[in-house]
Amino acid sequence: MTTLKTRLKSDLTAAIKARDELRSSTLRLTITAISKEEVAGDSARELSDAEVEKIIAREAKKRREAAEAFADGGRAESAERERAEGEVLAEYLPKQLTDEELNALVADAVAEAKAGGADGPRAMGAVMKIVNPKVAGRAEGGRVAAAVKRSLAG
Repeated sequence: MTTLKTRLKSDLTAAIKARDELRSSTLRLTITAISKEEVAGDSARELSDAEVEKIIAREAKKRREAAEAFADGGRAESAERERAEGEVLAEYLPKQLTDEELNALVADAVAEAKAGGADGPRAMGAVMKIVNPKVAGRAEGGRVAAAVKRSLAG
């Protein structure tokens, strides 16, 4: 079984051979972020695919935020570059949930929390505890929280 990190490295080699500058620089930065995480803490260790996925998601989020900042600052070229890097990273992440899929998961979690005695806006924490493992990297935290808030308010 190929690990996600191994896949990133072999894709980097392919991108370099293909002279794909955007892809190779994006993958290089991501692999560096993974390596930094591996040596952080008391002892160096190999990260699990789930941990590598979290790092890729964090890097992708940075690209989205940078793209927005560049776009707001009138730097369309830089914004486009960040978006393109984000798309490269998205290939290594689980497919994101649609709004309908997310709302369905949230509705189930709200029902489960109510059955457990949690109700109203104060049930937010209980609902998030139930829904987060089900979402697992397929939607950004802020998006999940907003969907839960809407559901509880309704």
